[in-house]
Amino acid sequence: MNLITFQLRTRQRDEIVDLTAKVADAIRQSGVTDGLAVVYCPHTTAGIAINENADPDVKRDVLRRLNELYPWDHPHDRHAEGNTAAHLKAMTVGSSQTVIVSGGRPLLGTWQGVYFCEFDGPRERKVWVKIIGDSRS
Repeated sequence: MNLITFQLRTRQRDEIVDLTAKVADAIRQSGVTDGLAVVYCPHTTAGIAINENADPDVKRDVLRRLNELYPWDHPHDRHAEGNTAAHLKAMTVGSSQTVIVSGGRPLLGTWQGVYFCEFDGPRERKVWVKIIGDSRS
């Protein structure tokens, strides 16, 4: 079965963790040469994104702008856990991304990486990767 689970521990409330190498390893281990890899986050206060992986300022800027849009403390939020901002950020980013698999590798743009986006850490988290496609003969 080509379903892989990654465990990770985030260290901050808001954090973006590069999963690109783990996704590439999962594809290699699956034996799939051409198909799709669905990277899915089973948490309501975190998400999966594909974005630039060359300049670390992009991650900082994204987190800063999301915090501007969804401040942690808002006088009208009623959610008992107090993490409404994390839920909104996760809904904005989304819970999954689909990556094309070609030649046994993720087909990403020159500057792209696959990221786990934490919005309510630090926490123990998991990510599921489902790889679908044609295997090597």
